[in-house]
Amino acid sequence: MRLLVILAVVAALCAAGFLLLPAGRALIGDTRDKLGGAAAVTPTLVTASAEVPSHPATDTTDGLSNHYWGAPGAGASVTFTFGEPFRLVDVIVTNGASTSPQQYAREARALRMDLEMTSADGTVHHEALSLSDKPGPQTVPTGVDDVVAVRLVLRSVTGLAPGRHVAVAEVEFFRRT
Repeated sequence: MRLLVILAVVAALCAAGFLLLPAGRALIGDTRDKLGGAAAVTPTLVTASAEVPSHPATDTTDGLSNHYWGAPGAGASVTFTFGEPFRLVDVIVTNGASTSPQQYAREARALRMDLEMTSADGTVHHEALSLSDKPGPQTVPTGVDDVVAVRLVLRSVTGLAPGRHVAVAEVEFFRRT
């Protein structure tokens, strides 16, 4: 009887370990992300489904917060492609036409975006982003392995009116060091 109880406990521990292994790996990865450093990653290609004249999608990665990607409205997307896979730990989005409070609201801004991160094996990880309607960078922690492409899709915007377009100043990507 004692042997059967010991075997049942061992079998239960093995089953629990097998079932909890993915959660354990995710917990370890998230802990390493928080304790480790982060380094910027620059995309090798930036493309958009739509852009307004004089405000190309490449302005999202130029390092200047007073240049921006101009999109005609909700539904437009921008795709960032990277040269080699990496663990994406953070995405920083600088919304609006500028970080200057006076210039920020001169164009429409994104309120909600879909963040689609594609891994090297083709798996797409989705995350819905809710952005504050305020100037300045907004950090989104991600923690996704082997990222080769990131796509941002504008879902909800504010301030869109005739003669205005949606502005996204900067999008920055960080990997774990």
